[in-house]
Order: sequence, then structure tokens, then C-alpha cells
Amino acid sequence: VIPVLSYPSVRDAVAWLGAAFGFIERVRIGEDHRSQLSVGDGAVIVADTGGNRRPPDATVITHSVTVRVADVQAQCEQALREGATLVMESTEFPFGERQCTVQDPWGHQWTLSETIADVAPEECCGETVTPA
Repeated sequence: VIPVLSYPSVRDAVAWLGAAFGFIERVRIGEDHRSQLSVGDGAVIVADTGGNRRPPDATVITHSVTVRVADVQAQCEQALREGATLVMESTEFPFGERQCTVQDPWGHQWTLSETIADVAPEECCGETVTPA
């Protein structure tokens, strides 16, 4: 799954995501139309706001993106230095993750997640589901 996020300026978003989260631009389509970025094993597409695509509304959260990182605290501090807004401070959860959430300057929310323990779902919060 590769989410597509709309930004008013693809180039500005690519630069910010690289500086804040270490994303690397892999594919560029047009100067300010669309770019695919990678980070670790994940990817995201940054798209312009043409046609019916709109940037997020800061008063309504319609989505968030979770990014697996090696060090939540360090990555959160880097994002804040780059102008992110802190939504949720670094918190350790019983499901074995340390997470924080930041909002980028355009209103997209990003949850940074670091595995701190290998916890079976049955031990913390749910159950493992086996597809039929």
C-alpha cells in the first residue's frame, strides 16, 4: 500500500519530508506534479492539488501515516526542528511500540513508530486473525 498525499507544492513537500523524516525521492513526474518517496521499506506519493485533489484541512483529520523509524525521539526532534507541530509526545504502548505524532506544515499527520518489544496481540490488545 502506498498512500498518495496532496500538497500545494510537491517540491516543497519533497524537500521537507526529506529533511524531517529522511525520505528519498525515487520518481519525479513533472516538476511539481507528483513524486514517489521511499523511507525504509515504505513509500509515499506526494501529489499536487490539481483537479479534485486538496490538501488536508487542519481542523479535520481524515488520515494519518505511520512511519517505522529506528529512534522515535531523535526523528521527532528532527521533524520539530524542520517545523512540524507536536500532536502526541513520545509514548510507550503495551503493544510494543514507542510512538509520537507530528503534523507537517501542510496539515498531514505522521505517527513515528519504533518497535521496543515483540508483544503478541493476545498479550496486549487483541487477537491474531488467520485469513479464512
